[in-house]
Amino acid sequence: MSRLASIERNTKETQITLSLSVDGTGQSDIQTGVGFLDHMLDLFTVHGLFDLTVKVNGDLHVDAHHTVEDVGICLGKALRDALGDLKGIVRYASGSFPMDDSLCNVAMDISGRPFLSMDTLPDQQLGAFHSELVEEFFRAVVHNAGLNLFVHWPYKGNMHHVIEALFKGFGVALDRATQIDERRTGVPSTKGVL
Repeated sequence: MSRLASIERNTKETQITLSLSVDGTGQSDIQTGVGFLDHMLDLFTVHGLFDLTVKVNGDLHVDAHHTVEDVGICLGKALRDALGDLKGIVRYASGSFPMDDSLCNVAMDISGRPFLSMDTLPDQQLGAFHSELVEEFFRAVVHNAGLNLFVHWPYKGNMHHVIEALFKGFGVALDRATQIDERRTGVPSTKGVL
């Protein structure tokens, strides 16, 4: 079974091509024009063992908001398309993920019912990336993939580390939740659908 998808999204604000293989080896080719976002997506890819290619031409002369949000939209759509009918997936995953002086708790359910609960981050600029864009990115992913995602930081240190712990943790948790459980023949739901 090959679980992969490609998305192309063209608006007046961004032009994006994105391809995702859920069952990858951690290979990435990411060029969003926002260095910090490239770094975070690379971490997500490597630690989640996905293969991800992203090419973006965005209106960075305005700011990074449209690029970050639209990459989240495309990643969410690609994930949803790649997972298909969701038969056999584990569905749930959670964990605590440290990064030096920061700790991030991540819990997810691939439920088809989008919901995001995330602690507010302190206001900080990291290159062209503003910390408030973390929530914008994940809200776009969650709503387009149909994920239920809870993020909590019991320890917040350096802001780079705080956000890095999330992207690594999200990758690992998503990898766990998308694994196929050979014991399951249908979708993991008493309703029979997700």
